[in-house]
Amino acid sequence: MSTIPVQPVVMAGGSGTRLWPLSRAGYPKQFLVLAGNTSLFQQAAARLQRLGDDSIAVAAPLVVGNEEHRFLVLDQLREQRLDPGAVLLEPAGRNTAPALTLAALQAMDGGHDPVLVVTPADQTVVDEPAFTQALRRAVRLAARGEIVILGVPPDRPETGYGYIRARVAPGEAEGAAPTVQAFVEKPDAATAARYLAEGGYFWNAGMFVLQASVWLAALERFRPDIAAATRLAWDQRRRDDRFVRPGAAEFAAVPAESVDYAVMERCPGSGLGIRMVVLDAGWNDLGAWDAVWQVAPKDAAGNAQVGDAIVADSRNTLVHATSRLVSVIGLDDVVVVETADAVLVADRRRSQEVKKVVERLGAEQRGEHALHRKVHRPWGWYDSVDAGERFQVKRIMVKPGASLSLQMHHHRAEHWIVVSGTAEVTCGEQVTLLGENQSTYIPLGATHRLRNPGKVPLEIIEVQSGSYLGEDDIVRFDDTYGRR
Repeated sequence: MSTIPVQPVVMAGGSGTRLWPLSRAGYPKQFLVLAGNTSLFQQAAARLQRLGDDSIAVAAPLVVGNEEHRFLVLDQLREQRLDPGAVLLEPAGRNTAPALTLAALQAMDGGHDPVLVVTPADQTVVDEPAFTQALRRAVRLAARGEIVILGVPPDRPETGYGYIRARVAPGEAEGAAPTVQAFVEKPDAATAARYLAEGGYFWNAGMFVLQASVWLAALERFRPDIAAATRLAWDQRRRDDRFVRPGAAEFAAVPAESVDYAVMERCPGSGLGIRMVVLDAGWNDLGAWDAVWQVAPKDAAGNAQVGDAIVADSRNTLVHATSRLVSVIGLDDVVVVETADAVLVADRRRSQEVKKVVERLGAEQRGEHALHRKVHRPWGWYDSVDAGERFQVKRIMVKPGASLSLQMHHHRAEHWIVVSGTAEVTCGEQVTLLGENQSTYIPLGATHRLRNPGKVPLEIIEVQSGSYLGEDDIVRFDDTYGRR
């Protein structure tokens, strides 16, 4: 028996706006640890690596994401001891059809044509053996040239998911993978209840299994404009270690469209059928805070809590505390989410509407739209502890062996105090080593760099003072991570 080559593809480019304030543009939900001790992205990548058996050979994962999150992707994969085949960086968000096309083109590089197993990076699965069994079945169908989609049996009248209508065709063996008859948009409550009562409707899990060449041929048939524009961007790609960057100007011109709209919804009735494999594995896409409540452990009154929380005389309520004690009394069907710089309180049943808050924050250009108070960088992170007129205080962590860019500031000076670890400080022509409780001063306009030469994390307190303290007052002369 020949083995089937499988290329896992993890789509990690989403913004996760409906899980604000925990999920933000700079650190979206797929990279958050919402359950257990690994992120949703890490869980997705690890699940796909377990598909291999005597007849299925699984390659290193391909990840499609955006430029801003590239080091988050690498760091989180390294924590799982996974080495990506490539990280495909979208210069601009163009939805999932162009993203999958990039992955297919990369997978076929060198004349290969593996089965692509495509999954979003922001889902949870309770029953991993059932997940693996369903995906292996889908892989074997796809190896015969089929387009396969995963459908989840609904257990409630959910209005937040799209649906698949599917049935076994007459004359087919019992237990055969059903043929997809139609894709149905997110229904209203009455329609969702009817779907549940009638049967034959499944939640669309957004997971696709098909050969790379089959995807490209289908896209050429239904959306040749997307296929041609994405190929043009691919032809202008640059590779930088694990990162593959399509041509930025060319990719910006690619029409934005989802896999469903571009291809899948056009297949039924076109002569190009789609098979559905049932995924009954405790799946949830955590698309909103209500979904997080659905999968969380709960007390006898249906309350779920994370972090330092006290919940009294409440029912069916979610409290997620990040940085301080949160106490609630007398709440029913409410979501309370606390972070260091923002708090959300919402009717749990209306949690899909959180995106309206995010849209308003973006329109007002507020910092809470994109970044947390604690901001992750490729070299570590910084936490903006305090700020006032003409001063700002940050706590900074630098990973072992990492360094910030060689830089200068036009409008601020900085004081650095080492809390733990060893700091190598470049200031002008002088290089100094500082240990715990030692400090230094970086004058306004001085060229400087902070590096951790040690084996343990370096932590410092930075006090900035000056007329302007924005992050855009950085002139970089040299940067390990290719930033400007």
